[in-house]
Amino acid sequence: MAKNLVIIGGGAAGPSAAAEAKRNDPSLSITIVEKGKYVSYSA
Repeated sequence: MAKNLVIIGGGAAGPSAAAEAKRNDPSLSITIVEKGKYVSYSA
């Protein structure tokens, strides 16, 4: 059964938490919810 993770907030910590969670469990389905127009990310 697939696991879902919802992260509230797209500032610096949100995508960082998503990346760490995905490294720990590649099968996770991750959704980031952000109130503003833009989500922080780094390439």
